[in-house]
Amino acid sequence: MLKETSATTFAGINSGFNHLIRPMFYDSYHRIENITNSDGAEKEYTITGNICETDTFAWSRPLAEVREGDLLVFYNAGAYGFEMSSNYNARFKPAEVLVENGKPRLIRKRDVFEDLLRGQIL
Repeated sequence: MLKETSATTFAGINSGFNHLIRPMFYDSYHRIENITNSDGAEKEYTITGNICETDTFAWSRPLAEVREGDLLVFYNAGAYGFEMSSNYNARFKPAEVLVENGKPRLIRKRDVFEDLLRGQIL
């Protein structure tokens, strides 16, 4: 989702603080790059999540032009991304991919509905 206002251009992504709470929790910085349009003209964006609360990953961040459907990579999310993630508002946790020697490896499957119900008695 892209939304332009007089103050900023918002780039809404298909994630939220339930996946990476560190920027909202204690203002951690993660380098973000548009890997779909890396040669696009640079523009400032406010990167927001898909949860209707304080869900902002970055303010006034210069990125190559972001278009609907582009892929943004968050660098150095690290091990704490998963450990601090949650199923807030019954949202699934994403798959985890490790890039090792330039090759992607799936290291954790994404949640499915049954994962949300695991351990529920009634």
